[in-house]
Amino acid sequence: MKLMKNIALAAGFAASLLATPVLAQSALNDILSGGVLKVGTTGDWNPMSVRDPATNSFVGYDIDIMTELAADLGVTLEMVPTDWKTLVNGVVAGNYHMTGSASISPARLKAAGYSHSYIEVQMFPFTTEDKLGNFDGWDSINQDTVRVATTLGTSFEAMVKEWFPDADITVVEAPARGFQEVLSGRADVFVTSNIEGAELVAKFPNVRQIPVDAPREPTPIAMLLPQGDQVWINYINSWIELKKAQGFFEETAAKWGL
Repeated sequence: MKLMKNIALAAGFAASLLATPVLAQSALNDILSGGVLKVGTTGDWNPMSVRDPATNSFVGYDIDIMTELAADLGVTLEMVPTDWKTLVNGVVAGNYHMTGSASISPARLKAAGYSHSYIEVQMFPFTTEDKLGNFDGWDSINQDTVRVATTLGTSFEAMVKEWFPDADITVVEAPARGFQEVLSGRADVFVTSNIEGAELVAKFPNVRQIPVDAPREPTPIAMLLPQGDQVWINYINSWIELKKAQGFFEETAAKWGL
């Protein structure tokens, strides 16, 4: 009888183990045990993240933020090159623990989590100096004679398709960019954030912002994170709030002219 009782108790214990959900290891544990923070970045969003092809190194606002985060974690920073169309997939697949700055969008929210926001952008249309006289606002762009260029997988792609249904829209794939199509004369207009737009106007004397009554789509910017990893999300959110209080984000934005 005692043997049967012990067998029954053992079977019950085994069943309870099977019924208890196994908690998945957080990315935070992986980072601390492995000593490396892997961050996905596109390297084509100036001044947020810019890649030097000769050295395969990155510089920019995002890189400074991630360098600080890795230092506070006490680990090495590894920037993982990606592109806009696979940015979310890389987080979901575990190719990197998080991304640098990305606009918050409903489409991305379906598959990935976000950190708290730490900066906001607004959207403006741009063209070249020789075509500036053709446009006098947002509505002037939505014409079948106007060629609008955008980059596959970016939030701008969805925006221009919604805003300019009558225009001739060209979608290019990274490393090509929509603004390059306009500079080359293959398109007339591109839309980007006030942050990147200011950099492009400064870099290319031919680029001009189209006058509009107001910018569109004020968009908070945050880091993409694994959707189900609340431990890692909580850590990052607490870190962001701490660094905000210490003035780190404000100082870093000023450094990069944001």
